[in-house]
Amino acid sequence: MIASPARGFYVIVPPEYRRLGCLPAEQFLPALMAHLDRRYYAALLSASQFHGAAHHRPQTFQAALAGYRRPISCGRVAVSFVTRARLAEVPTQSFNTPRGAIRVSSLEATAVDLVGYQKRVGGLSQAATVIAELAEDIQPDRLAAAARTAPVSWAQRLGYLLDLVGAADKTSSLRRDVRQRAREAVLLVPGSSDAGRARRDQRWQLRINAEVEVET
Repeated sequence: MIASPARGFYVIVPPEYRRLGCLPAEQFLPALMAHLDRRYYAALLSASQFHGAAHHRPQTFQAALAGYRRPISCGRVAVSFVTRARLAEVPTQSFNTPRGAIRVSSLEATAVDLVGYQKRVGGLSQAATVIAELAEDIQPDRLAAAARTAPVSWAQRLGYLLDLVGAADKTSSLRRDVRQRAREAVLLVPGSSDAGRARRDQRWQLRINAEVEVET
């Protein structure tokens, strides 16, 4: 069986995947991105799976690109993309698949992106739930380095969530970075109608305008 995830790009689908009508996304995405000459990495909930956070398996494989690309649909396999500024600077690592290696955001960069694209993962509570699973293996200095590839507001929100899930011991370097870069208090959840009644969190220069519930 032959499938085509993108125009001019084809994959052979072995018997074990014929019910999908395509290869799993992690098995064809690296070759497709090489074919398109696009830098990418597996991101968000899909990256979390590689790092051992299995709380919620995404129905759609999630990846980051430097620019826009329409979602991919190949049989029952779907891939969606987020546009990530400074993508080339985001720390990544390789994971092996049955058909080669795939580039995945590092554990720390995954935590940063989960906060920055919280709407794409089901909201801030969902992001916090996944971050709680990742927190034990986070390296503080690597976390701060990953955060510097993103807006400082992402670091402010991430620091608050790490405190919330009992991982304040991972945030020393992140706090120093926030003190250096943050110029104003930002909303925990951007665009909320409750902004006027938000309480302040001085540690992360945040206006707490929503309650975050972490599933256990």
